[in-house]
Amino acid sequence: MADDKTKQGPADSSRINLNEDYEVAYWTEALGITKEKLSEAVKEAGSSAKAVREYLGKK
Repeated sequence: MADDKTKQGPADSSRINLNEDYEVAYWTEALGITKEKLSEAVKEAGSSAKAVREYLGKK
């Protein structure tokens, strides 16, 4: 089943999917960072939202 592009948030809020533009937009806004910083954080910490927040020093 394809993702519903009308949804504003991530399909799985515990994971960050850099392959979906709407998820990247959601996470960059939610975390207050750029797309590049988000990509770097996911590369370093993995796709877990919790791990990315910890990597960025955010709660």
